[in-house]
Amino acid sequence: MSADGAATIVVGVDGSPSSRAALRWAVRQAKFTGGTVDAVIAWQIPVMLQNYGWAPIYMEEAGDFAEDARKRIDAVISEEIEPADSGLVRSQVVHGHPAQVLLDAAADADLLVVGGRGHGSFAEALLGSVSQHCVHHAHCPVLIMRDEP
Repeated sequence: MSADGAATIVVGVDGSPSSRAALRWAVRQAKFTGGTVDAVIAWQIPVMLQNYGWAPIYMEEAGDFAEDARKRIDAVISEEIEPADSGLVRSQVVHGHPAQVLLDAAADADLLVVGGRGHGSFAEALLGSVSQHCVHHAHCPVLIMRDEP
């Protein structure tokens, strides 16, 4: 809980349909409980740019990845959340592996909400690697949200 006693819900946002559903659910829950939502997006330098003898990435180039992530999370929040509810949501753009970024953000949270990205037919029964890691390592309850029909 936050310093004022309100519940804190951390939600992972990457722009996928399941993360959009997770964000909508988290905001509805925050309205019911008087809580707040920390919408978190993680960014990394793509592995292909880190390997195979590519030139080093400089800070101004890395800033492009962070700016792209900021634009993505801002767009998702504005598309999915009613303006009247936008005050419940704080966005965070964090460099790092998505699973670890979410675990760190949810260290003192009351709930972590993540999307479960299925890949069709049988694979829909499986969790994605990030959601699976969060379920096994989070110090708070974790809700896995599928795409809404």
